Amino acid sequence: MSNINIKINGQEVSVPAGISILEAAKSINVHIPTLCYLKDVNVIGACRMCLCEVTGQRALVAACVFPCSEGMEIFTNSPKVREARKVTLELILSNHNRECTTCERSGVCELQQTAEDLNVRDIRFPAMQEEKYVIDDVSPSVVRDPSKCILCNRCVSVCKDVQGLGALGATQRGFSKEIAPAFGLPLADSNCINCGQCIINCPVGALKEKDDTEKVWAAIADPNKHVVVHAAPSVRAGLGEAFGLERGSLVSGKLAAALRRLGFDKVFDTNFAADLTIMEEGTELIGRVTEGGKLPMITSCSPGWIKYCEMYYPDLLAHLSSCKSPQEMMGAVLKTHYAESNGIDINDIFVVSVMPCTAKKYEVQRPEMKVKGVQETDVSITVRELARMINEAGIDFNTLPDENFDEYYGDYTGAGTIFGATGGVMEAAARTAVEVITGKEAENIDYEAVRGVEGVKSAAIKAGDLTLNVMVAHGGSNIRTVMDKLRAGELNDYHFIELMACPGGCVNGGGQPIVNAQEKMTHDIRVERAKALYHEDADVLKFRKSHENPSVQKLYKEYLGEPNSHKAHEILHTKYEQKPQIDYKK
Repeated sequence: MSNINIKINGQEVSVPAGISILEAAKSINVHIPTLCYLKDVNVIGACRMCLCEVTGQRALVAACVFPCSEGMEIFTNSPKVREARKVTLELILSNHNRECTTCERSGVCELQQTAEDLNVRDIRFPAMQEEKYVIDDVSPSVVRDPSKCILCNRCVSVCKDVQGLGALGATQRGFSKEIAPAFGLPLADSNCINCGQCIINCPVGALKEKDDTEKVWAAIADPNKHVVVHAAPSVRAGLGEAFGLERGSLVSGKLAAALRRLGFDKVFDTNFAADLTIMEEGTELIGRVTEGGKLPMITSCSPGWIKYCEMYYPDLLAHLSSCKSPQEMMGAVLKTHYAESNGIDINDIFVVSVMPCTAKKYEVQRPEMKVKGVQETDVSITVRELARMINEAGIDFNTLPDENFDEYYGDYTGAGTIFGATGGVMEAAARTAVEVITGKEAENIDYEAVRGVEGVKSAAIKAGDLTLNVMVAHGGSNIRTVMDKLRAGELNDYHFIELMACPGGCVNGGGQPIVNAQEKMTHDIRVERAKALYHEDADVLKFRKSHENPSVQKLYKEYLGEPNSHKAHEILHTKYEQKPQIDYKK
């Protein structure tokens, strides 16, 4: 693409032809405020906060959608521009619930930051919120507060175009316009898969996770409860951001230390259960390949994907692995083996999981997720909720020493760690499956073909005389593409498929720290967080294959027998069934 020459605030700039004014300004570090813009997803010029003055144009133009042309002269901070932005912002604020001090997004709110940047202190327009908005908090995962919505449409575009669902859309008109599920339904009764991508892409607090921290505090304070916690792989790659550390900082040691200081009786790691999942899932895959089972086998770690499959592809449920997710495997093991080994009544153990995912809140209350008649996981909290608990407890996270997770269920390998990135489950499974099939140590265990943020990836993995054809996809729209091909019989040559509901996998889960849209223009947070996991895998940990985890080996020897044994199936496996499909097109 050829370059053109333009001027921005008098500065001569050479930029690619056709680039937007917003992107051109960003290239020379000139900040233009936006609220509706979301790179590659929501480029509609609706909020009008990015208005700029262009010589020769009769009116101000929206920088996010207006293309640059040769010789164009642009002004991003003229008096006319500043006044237009302030008026627009004040109008938005006049129709916004401004209870900022008690809002979860205070400090990481793009509307709040824009008001600060534009030095807006007074609002010239009377409050326009006359009707009483009803908060939708029926969902176990996502809370919708219409009083804070600024009608930017970012959640609508993400849900429809990225996730392929369309659970949210515009209803009513004029001052009654609202972003909501169709027919006035609560999110819980829509086709929402609880992924939380709407939350992390909302610029304000109109969408948030359901806060379960009080349940955790109450359990910790209960002398009759033995409270254990475990944290998912990608938590260690995201949590530090909540305390001002660089994006993608690896904080495994500080995570363990913080959880211990919050008062949990034991601090474990979901990575242990990720290794356990590979032992079960890898064995299941080998059995299907060698004994003629249903192929391709598809991963079952992502509860958002599972619900997606139950709603839209019930005829393909037999392709799913019967393994529970690492969260639920961990809960099941803690309420059986751990309880029995330590003489603790199963009803006295309270299991808390820290997840990058809001769909895990939905998963814990599924009726299938029980062991010996009790709920496997009592509460699942997000990374953001954990950060709030750490702050509430007065813990200075950045000065904490690096500590280890408690032994046995806190032991893990690099294979468990990389579960948090798209392709990680596939790579971890391949490391074990290849060695089990061949009976010898693999020369190379870095399967880089399944890494990265490309929407759909395929690879052929050699395992002796056998070639395993594998595929990885993440994000609902990519999942739909893969599943439609599977339904059409186009993927019959594949053995194993990894599907994750969130784009980029768990590193970009709906429960991770918020990253504003301006930063997403120049940084791919999925890549930066994934780097931390691959660093821990390759450079920090002693073992990199799940079957090398000494504590997992011990668990099989002491309790489970062998992978896919009858006892393992009772505790670690489940089945899924069709859910009602909601089609808003009818």
